[in-house]
Order: sequence, then structure tokens, then C-alpha cells
Amino acid sequence: MYFWHRYVESLMHKRIFKIMARFNFIPLLLFSFIFSILVLSGCSVRKQHSLFNAPTDIVTDTIKQVYVVNDQGLGDIYYKIKINDQLAVRNVQNPEFGATSSSATSVSSNSQNGSAQNVLAYAVEPDGTVNLPAIGKVEVAGLTRREARNKIQDIYKSKLLKDPIIELTIVNLKVTLLGEFAKQGNFYLEKENTDLIEIIGEAGGISKAADPKTLKIIRGDRSHPEIIYVNLNDINSLASKKLILQNNDIIVLQQTKGQALSERLQSFNNIVQPLLVVINLATLIFALTR
Repeated sequence: MYFWHRYVESLMHKRIFKIMARFNFIPLLLFSFIFSILVLSGCSVRKQHSLFNAPTDIVTDTIKQVYVVNDQGLGDIYYKIKINDQLAVRNVQNPEFGATSSSATSVSSNSQNGSAQNVLAYAVEPDGTVNLPAIGKVEVAGLTRREARNKIQDIYKSKLLKDPIIELTIVNLKVTLLGEFAKQGNFYLEKENTDLIEIIGEAGGISKAADPKTLKIIRGDRSHPEIIYVNLNDINSLASKKLILQNNDIIVLQQTKGQALSERLQSFNNIVQPLLVVINLATLIFALTR
């Protein structure tokens, strides 16, 4: 009797395994099919995750150094002061000079080490002048930082101070970093001719998931912008004058195709894994109840 019972039990186990094998190939084929689609669509997966996509982004697969779309020329390498700019003017010999002026406002800026700090700034008024302590209005619109500093310094020297040393910065000039950088956000252009590598350095470099061939700078008219593609793998890219940053540049860096695919597969696995468990459990229950 015992051996008969074992024989019947053995037959039942074999039947269950056959049924499970018959049903389990369905989720396996489903998983394989979806996995193949994800692998073949690696580019589209990354594109869905990237910001400000443009039809010309395909050049990143073949770009050697720097490639410019809708080239608007070099423009003003040295920024010229405009109405509504915020100027921080400081006398190095006497930093407190003019600090109580009613025309100055406190503006948040970032220091050389990237930390935030408040500085006193004077707005360029609609008539193109800036109202400074003791000397009054000085016309600065259309001047570079260096030209405005020299002009203000000369006026202070002729009217008030013996040998003034004036520092002038435009505290509202900034670029925006988005994507695979160690730090994202707004970074202020505190000196003339700040280039791309300096800003990347301030941001702490690029992330491990970044694709160095996909960096792009969006510049100028937002409805018809100039787009500058940069291959950071090639040292010769650094020679391009296009990498001197302009006010309101948007700098975007994408992740690698492998990283984008890995994230998609992880999301897919989080959904499919519980589903496979349910299917296998249902198959087992079906087999035992037959």
C-alpha cells in the first residue's frame, strides 16, 4: 500500500511539473519580447529622459569637437551692461564706503567657492545710468565691465578719493546647468570670459552616468535659439570661443544610453517581478485543483 501511494504521488508531481512548464513559457516569452523592445529602443529611452530635445540632437552620435546649429556668430565676447542689470561696486581701500546708500539693494550671489552670499547692488536705471554714493548718476549702459569700472574709478578719483581701487561685478548674469552634473541650478558669471569648463568645475564636474558627447548649450532667442554641441571627450573642443558663456545660457548634459536603459529595465522589473509571482502562483493552484 505504501509503495502504491508513493507511485501515485510521483505521478501527480510529474503532472504538475508538466502543467507548470506548459504555462510558464508564456510569461517567459512575454518578458523576452518586452526586453528585446527595450534594448532596441535605447536611444528613444534616453531621449524621453533628456531635456529640451531638438531635431539636431542626433549629431551627438558623430560629433568630434564642437558643432553649432543656427550659428549667430561670436557676439559680444565681453558682456556690455544693459538696463536693469545689477552692479556691485566696491572700493577695495574702503569696503564700507557707500554701504548705507538708499539706492543699493541686497542681491543674492554666489562666491568663488559656490556658496551663496548677499552683496549690495545698484540697478542700471531706464536712462542707462547707475546712481552711486557720493558721485551720483554715472552712465554705464553699453559699456563692458572693465570700461564701466575704469569710468567710475576715474570719477571717484576726480571728485572724492585720492587713489581709489574700484571693483565692479554684474551680479545678475547667470547660466543654468541641467542634467548629469554633480550640482544643477543657476551659476553666476562673476568675471568676464567665464568659459564652460570653469562652470563645470564650479558645479563639481559631471556625474558617473553622464555621456560626455551629449553636452549642449542653448543660447540666445528662445524661439529660435543657437545650439552648441560639445564633445567633452576631445581636448580640442576647449579651443572653441563658443564655449565662452553668455548670460542666460542653458547647459544640458544627458546620461549614457546604457544608464537610461538600465533605469528603464529597473522600472520594468519592479512591475514584472510581482506579476510573474502571481502568474506562477495561479499556475500552481490551477494544477493542484485539476
